[in-house]
Amino acid sequence: MKQIIIPFMAATGLISALCGCSPKNEKLQYPVAEKQAVTDDYFGTAVADPYRWMEDDTTKAVADWVAAENSLTGAWLDRIPFRNQLKQRLTELTDYEKIGMPFKKHGKYYYYRNDGLQNQSVLYVKETLDGEASVLLDPNSLSDDGTVALSGISFSNDGKYLAYTISRSGSDWQEIYVMNPVTRQLTSDHIEWAKFTGVQWHDGGFYYSAYDAPEAGRELSGINENHKIYYHKLGTDQGGDILVYENKKYPKRFYSAWVNDEETLMFVFESGEGRGNNLFMKDLRRPGASFVQLTEDFEYEYSPVEVIGETVYFYTNYGAPRYRLMKTTADRPELAHWTDVVPESEHVLNSVSFIGGKMMLTYIRDASDHAFVYSPDGRRECEVELPTFGSVSFSGEKDDREAFYLFTSFTFPGAVYKYDMDNNASEKYLAPEVRFNAGDFVTEQVFYPSKDGAGIPMFLTYKKGLRRDGKNPVYLYAYGGFNISLFPSFSTWRIPFLESGGIYAQANLRGGGEYGEDWHVAGTKMQKQNVFDDFIAAAEYLVRENYTANAKICIAGGSNGGLLVGAVVNQRPELFGVALPAVGVMDMLRYHQFTIGWNWASDYGTSADSREMFEYLYAYSPLHTVRNDGTPYPAILITTADHDDRVVPAHSFKYAATLQASNTGAAPKLIRIETKAGHGAGKPVSKIIEEYADVYSFVLYNLGMKPEFQK
Repeated sequence: MKQIIIPFMAATGLISALCGCSPKNEKLQYPVAEKQAVTDDYFGTAVADPYRWMEDDTTKAVADWVAAENSLTGAWLDRIPFRNQLKQRLTELTDYEKIGMPFKKHGKYYYYRNDGLQNQSVLYVKETLDGEASVLLDPNSLSDDGTVALSGISFSNDGKYLAYTISRSGSDWQEIYVMNPVTRQLTSDHIEWAKFTGVQWHDGGFYYSAYDAPEAGRELSGINENHKIYYHKLGTDQGGDILVYENKKYPKRFYSAWVNDEETLMFVFESGEGRGNNLFMKDLRRPGASFVQLTEDFEYEYSPVEVIGETVYFYTNYGAPRYRLMKTTADRPELAHWTDVVPESEHVLNSVSFIGGKMMLTYIRDASDHAFVYSPDGRRECEVELPTFGSVSFSGEKDDREAFYLFTSFTFPGAVYKYDMDNNASEKYLAPEVRFNAGDFVTEQVFYPSKDGAGIPMFLTYKKGLRRDGKNPVYLYAYGGFNISLFPSFSTWRIPFLESGGIYAQANLRGGGEYGEDWHVAGTKMQKQNVFDDFIAAAEYLVRENYTANAKICIAGGSNGGLLVGAVVNQRPELFGVALPAVGVMDMLRYHQFTIGWNWASDYGTSADSREMFEYLYAYSPLHTVRNDGTPYPAILITTADHDDRVVPAHSFKYAATLQASNTGAAPKLIRIETKAGHGAGKPVSKIIEEYADVYSFVLYNLGMKPEFQK
């Protein structure tokens, strides 16, 4: 690529001139990104891609552009008069003890704890539930700035070893280490270039999934191909690890292993093509045994959840769009032999846990969890009473009667309960103390019609006594994809917005999993517009019902939700006052050419599939549908990160450059690019506070709100 010189002087001069005056509605001079004559042909249609050079984010040209954009955005945000106070309030809200749900391994109790402002939560151990705790593993000691995160742990089944995975700077790449949980000493074992993996123990070693080492300079953007499962024997070098499973015929598939606690059976998941996965099984008790293929398609999900003796239990949506629990025996593992334990019902079966000789099942009812106790033969025994609508998860061992669950909702910080299975009674074990008054707020669930009449649920949280006078600011959030369900959950970041009179709205769009696979499919491929229509209809409903007005609505979403925000802004720019597309998939014609983007084709389709699929994607792709005719757009703050190897930052870079070069009105079109961070997981608390102070300052300021902490 030729050397690209980007004229930044206009932006630099603006930064100097910005000091001391209000930024609102001020015409900005953005860094000018060179447009190159790059064109692709899609079924006879020429599509320009002038910012293709931004896809190589290792170049000086891209680094200079990023620096100029961050300088401009930082200078603009610095002039918001209450930004520092908001950061102080967010810091105060975040500074509370957070304790995770205990889990029991080999007679000891483990849990994660953050004393408030630690960048990463720390893993603790107790000999007894009420005993003294000691630090087992502190990821804050692994880096000076908190950017090394603990991404997973796995105890060996004899309790002698703990394997843990870390990620650096938010990348999906993982490294595996092994320690002695008694002495806290590391072994010599170290695995690199692992990705999308767990650690599954067997016979003095473990299985893991990894790729070959990537090309230098392409670690965060190159296509990930040829996923493999290896076996690592403790005390040996990675170079000698045994290749257990690969499929050279299908380089763009994922392969991962699961082994039961007794180490008798090994299952291999094959995914990445279609909406589900294939499943294979190997009997580890039989030397030289080969893998048996249990399923033969990728349209359904098949997941073993427990092995008890010779009985294997599976969670699946095969023949059951709302999922069911099935079983078979180890000597007849093929799908044809599976039988129902808990058949499909009216509501979506969301999770299954085997605890104390019982089964704990959660079901989704209108985007909220409900929990039940079942006998092993599938009889429902009782419902676990939860505080309000929300989300719940359980912890416990299949042969131990002790059980815990974690519950959270919009104004209900995650609390841990100890559950008495014999008496169906819950006792609060741990509850955080956050510096806000939950009793000041209320949540309601509403249902509204989408464009085609489909009923869509939405949660609204706001201060008690709110007047529906059409003047209330709204923060409208959604996702709508990949069978992912949005549940009620707590976040300190929303509190200042709520305290300042805002409404937090969370819409459960098609494409998600709230009502099963049919609901998911209704928002995929050639039906993706349903998702956008559902989101637009949410905003129209809030205006129609006098909660708010167009100029008072902020829309937000991340990843697939970033795509959602970008698409609907282009389709209905007059409907919103602020837009926050985060780490979004913005280039729908080329998304599949980076890292694991090819894996999203089951939801999106690709521009190479057919002329019809190309034209459909081209018609809504946020990058390709930005208007340039003077139509006023809302204020937009794009967020991404330099180590995002899930949705590469080039998506946001190219989208931002296109927005800034287009005639979309005077409202700011800014981009905030985080350093040493990725798609979101593992981000240190210090960086999160900084980011949300910037984002919510942008929101409150552009919605014309007077923050509560200013009064």
